[in-house]
Amino acid sequence: MVVSVELAKSAILENMYDICTIGHITLDKVVTTQSVKFMPGGTSFYFSKAIQDFDINYTLVTALGSDEAYIVDGLRESNIDVRALDSDFTVHFENIYSQNQDHREQNVLHTAATFDVPQMPDLEAKIYHLGPLLSDDITVDLIKFLASKGEVSLDIQGFLRFVKDKKVYYRDWADKTEALPYITYLKANEFEMEAVTGTSNVEAGAKYLADLGVREVIITLGSRGSVIYTDGKFHQVPAYHPESIVDATGCGDTYMAGYLLQRTKGGSIRRSGEFGAAMATLKIASSGPFSGTLEQIETIITQGAHTPQIAGNAAVE
Repeated sequence: MVVSVELAKSAILENMYDICTIGHITLDKVVTTQSVKFMPGGTSFYFSKAIQDFDINYTLVTALGSDEAYIVDGLRESNIDVRALDSDFTVHFENIYSQNQDHREQNVLHTAATFDVPQMPDLEAKIYHLGPLLSDDITVDLIKFLASKGEVSLDIQGFLRFVKDKKVYYRDWADKTEALPYITYLKANEFEMEAVTGTSNVEAGAKYLADLGVREVIITLGSRGSVIYTDGKFHQVPAYHPESIVDATGCGDTYMAGYLLQRTKGGSIRRSGEFGAAMATLKIASSGPFSGTLEQIETIITQGAHTPQIAGNAAVE
């Protein structure tokens, strides 16, 4: 009996993670004014690569076609724990950036299988970070199920996307009132915020999302920094100046990797936001996923930057 108890404890520990990301890996064609490149992508990929070298117990649950199994093999070679589910296809995105990399045009050539409760591997995590790429990627039932097990973090962009004639368009999330009460951390950029809240005012949009049940609302503003709203207070995080602007793909995912990494370690809202922003600054200066170091992150934070306050928002700290 003692042996059985010890084995049970060991199994629980092996399946307990600080963060579990759930989302599709994509095949990305990234077109910028400087180059055209083909690479793996998606929230699950960029988040996983950004967090891989930090001291954290992490796993990824993803789904992709058999022809792209080499991408998972590469992640595992980087010591990332991956649970890969079967799918007929891998999501295939085309991202086209103009000189202003705060904006992009997207096309979708293939979609992949939906994540739902029956498909979830048997594991436990403190935070489940959801990275849907399209509106039907993750069910509301799965969100509720995960919220019963730990905190749920959501990058909302995918729930606002729909595909028509291979083009990506944005619209409001039909299930937001049912799902958002189960979300602890929510990230949206200013355009996604407007799509789901109906307002371009950051203060009003953040409060709207909080009123629907989100505990920490993170609004990223590109080169103007980010704003985090929680417990009735706004915290403004500066935008740090990159050495160069090469590729903005995955910057939001990199930001959230840094933010959640610090939150799991007990970091304050301000510290977590600055850490994520510094990681995103390093990432935008090169193609592909984040490859910076802790020392580089801390240097950027120490050097600091100035971002003007949101007009009319006296509550910003």
